Amino acid sequence: MFAPGAREVSEIARLIRQDAAEFDVRELHGQIPATEQDAVIRGRDSGQPPRIIVTTSLAESSLTVPGVRIVVDSCLSRHPQRDAARGMSGLITTGSPRSSAVQRAGRATRQGPGTVIRCIDERTYAAAPARPAPEIVTTDLADAALLLACWGTPGGVGLRMIDPPPADSLREALAVLRALGAIDAEGRATPAGRDLARIPADPRLARALRDGAPIVGARLAAEVVALLSGDIRIAEADVASAIAGMRGRRGPDAQRWTREVDRLLRYAPPETPAARRPSLDDAGVVVALAFPERVAHRVERSADGATFLLASGTRAGVSAPLADTEWLAVAEVARAAGRLAAGTGAVIRSAAVISESQMEQAAGHLLTDRVEAEFVGDRVVARRERRVGSIVRSSVPVRVTAEDGHDAVRRAIRDRGLDVFTWSDAADGLRRRLGLLHHAVGAPWPDVSDAALLDGLDDWLGPELGTLATGTRAGRIDLTPALRRLLPWPAASDLDTLAPERLEVPSGSRVRITYPPVDDPTAQPVVAVKLQECFGWAETPRLAGGRVPVLFHLLSPAGRPLAVTSDLASFWSGPYTQVRAEMRGRYPKHPWPEDPWQTPPTRHTTRRPQR
Repeated sequence: MFAPGAREVSEIARLIRQDAAEFDVRELHGQIPATEQDAVIRGRDSGQPPRIIVTTSLAESSLTVPGVRIVVDSCLSRHPQRDAARGMSGLITTGSPRSSAVQRAGRATRQGPGTVIRCIDERTYAAAPARPAPEIVTTDLADAALLLACWGTPGGVGLRMIDPPPADSLREALAVLRALGAIDAEGRATPAGRDLARIPADPRLARALRDGAPIVGARLAAEVVALLSGDIRIAEADVASAIAGMRGRRGPDAQRWTREVDRLLRYAPPETPAARRPSLDDAGVVVALAFPERVAHRVERSADGATFLLASGTRAGVSAPLADTEWLAVAEVARAAGRLAAGTGAVIRSAAVISESQMEQAAGHLLTDRVEAEFVGDRVVARRERRVGSIVRSSVPVRVTAEDGHDAVRRAIRDRGLDVFTWSDAADGLRRRLGLLHHAVGAPWPDVSDAALLDGLDDWLGPELGTLATGTRAGRIDLTPALRRLLPWPAASDLDTLAPERLEVPSGSRVRITYPPVDDPTAQPVVAVKLQECFGWAETPRLAGGRVPVLFHLLSPAGRPLAVTSDLASFWSGPYTQVRAEMRGRYPKHPWPEDPWQTPPTRHTTRRPQR
């Protein structure tokens, strides 16, 4: 009978023994001693009761177990999975591929005809993948990378592999080994790395055993490592409680755990006289030594549990009783949804309580004390932060220095562009005038598009950037002088002639010209003026040395557009007649002459003659 993992094997075997005492029920998986495995594989002797073997995929290979005629396949497999982006890994249970199902069925036909019973329907079987993904693609590669380094082939360079390791996974594994001091900068195994490779455990857990034994005692260190390396369900994710429970049990899980503890003790360094008397309260130290990047601080408490932030930056939920503590040393985080995940997308599967001083002892290399500056609202603010990786332990405001604020300003401009600044009417108007001349005339007038200004930021905005970096509000910075630094010499003196701020109309008024946005080069500059102020004006003004005609919005006395034109002569000769007919009764106090060519332009009513 095939089950996905050792835990399920033990549970199924227990249930069968309860209901079928006439059978000799045996377990077969990688966590039982080799002598017991050999006894199962040899088969039963004559006269012994019928045997039921409950196994993991260990029996899926080509080995022959004498006397097997029936196979019951759960069609489930357990394999390692790694989420590199969030620093999560662990064993997951999935449907078996068809190739595994065929291999399992073959155990019943090694010595003659047999029967297979698959615990899924035919449709599900047909939809299963043909073969499993190579384990090297999905698993954590730290152990493999350490072996490669010890062999003198860092990263497997020069080895011919059927499936090469994924570059990202290998890069992460090498980073873990460097953090453990197991490899040097070139990827070669260090003496410490070779010591870790001799311990039959994942390099992180090997490091926890090696460094934890002198601190908390060899037995407790071995107990924690054995628990974390085994396929044992940890109730309520509490490592310390799980160890306490294992010490008093006699079931299959406890027996496997005890054997693993005894095995690991042979590799543990001798205890030092300074080692504390072993206490389960110290289990978190061992966990943190294995996974320092997973020390976690509680950031939110709810009725259902709590949310913790790991030093790696991952957020994960956990239920009581671990939810009541401030610091945790986390061994396993898994993808999850629902109430326990608390909206984080992850849940803590195993962890131990740890004090802040213990956290500093195990994850000291992650502690930082530095000033962090960021752009908030319209200014740079700075805080001195003490961190453990992504966890902020304390944060106090400090005075901003130019050095601290420089990068914050650059990041803000990169993210928000020129919207970081408050553009005054004068600065925006100057930019639009320069934009018109650049599009209409070209050189030497500068490109003032967003892309160009951002590309040459230091050339025209250098002093202002320094002011901004020291905490001055962006709204207090006048961009007009900065833009004038872009004016070409000696052509700068022609700016007011080619693109004036205002245009004098026949009535004598000087009306502001609204220039088009920089990113709309086809639009025309606009002058919005009362119609009566332009009587008799035939020649439409042109800007940029006669290249760009002005677009007139001729307004009613109420300020509403009556006509839009860039050909004044045509307007007076044609459309004006209809405008006069519609408006003279509505605005009788204003002049609406039959002949606009002969009427003096005015900004006044008929009752107030122009002086």
